[in-house]
Amino acid sequence: MQYTKLGRSGLNVSRICMGCMGFGDAQRGRHSWTLCEEDSRRIIRRGLELGVNFFDTAIAYQSGTSEQYLGRALRDFARRDELVVATKFLPRTPDEIAAGITGQQHIGQMLDASLQNLGMDYVDLYIYHMWDYATPLYDILEGLNAAVRSGKARYIGISNCFAWQLSKANALAEREGFAQFISVQGHYNLIFREEEREMAGLCAEDNIAMTPYSALAGGRLSKRPGESSKRLEEDSYAKQKYDDAAPQDLAILQRVAQLAEERGVTMAEVSLAWLLGRVAAPVVGATRPHHIEIAARAVEFTLTPEECAFLEEPYRPHRLVGVMAQNTASPFGTKAKGNFLPDAALQKG
Repeated sequence: MQYTKLGRSGLNVSRICMGCMGFGDAQRGRHSWTLCEEDSRRIIRRGLELGVNFFDTAIAYQSGTSEQYLGRALRDFARRDELVVATKFLPRTPDEIAAGITGQQHIGQMLDASLQNLGMDYVDLYIYHMWDYATPLYDILEGLNAAVRSGKARYIGISNCFAWQLSKANALAEREGFAQFISVQGHYNLIFREEEREMAGLCAEDNIAMTPYSALAGGRLSKRPGESSKRLEEDSYAKQKYDDAAPQDLAILQRVAQLAEERGVTMAEVSLAWLLGRVAAPVVGATRPHHIEIAARAVEFTLTPEECAFLEEPYRPHRLVGVMAQNTASPFGTKAKGNFLPDAALQKG
């Protein structure tokens, strides 16, 4: 395993972050492929054996049971001071807004609940899961700063945002002397490269770590065209994100398969090696021990510039999907869903 500093922080993280969205009580989540605690522990332990020290979960994953499974496993298998644990909080609910719960209060309550689930005194990285358009930014930043000052969070990160939002937030935090976001967890992989338009440049300029999710596009970048799996068939959220663009993505998947065969590795290793050349630590979900084993091998696998260009060449711009499409606020005060971005804005990798 290789390790890197997470942006401007003092956190030393493995180049692979284990995504824990697949862990938790299936009865309290929406995914049929969610793992029970015994199977989750097996994968967490295998990750630790391979040198993974960076784990990402969220209070929203299976109503907090993902945090509970992860916390118990890490207590049994590792030392807390050798780990980097990240979790995330959601925006205020309509009921909280109606009750007058402020953003600061909401963050404090969510963090305390996550720490209880994890069985920990602090998290290394507390992540703003998605932009809260109903709460003033100052209120959010003040709440996150309080979390850092209290010692309950060492650093803060953000997920599912636009570059202008991250830039605005950190500028405001710098002005007020608040903690700044040191990482961003966005949607980025070989068949969805819209983060290259503006986010990648901002992160390079300001030394903000990119830790993208959906690193293998819900399994699509690990399967040959035409291959299927339970996850591919039953993950409705991933189908929503990727199915419409499947015809234009096919050429990329074919090239990944071709290169994997030529190099004698898996498609997942090729896809992750490409991403590892561009980000600090992709978040890689695992529902089988061999998933994390393949991800660990990808850290040691290097693509040539010519191979990267071969993989990138067929890419065509994509419309916003998933959370980013649902939460897109127009400058005119309405939400514009699924809008297309101009082709000319795309920066080639």
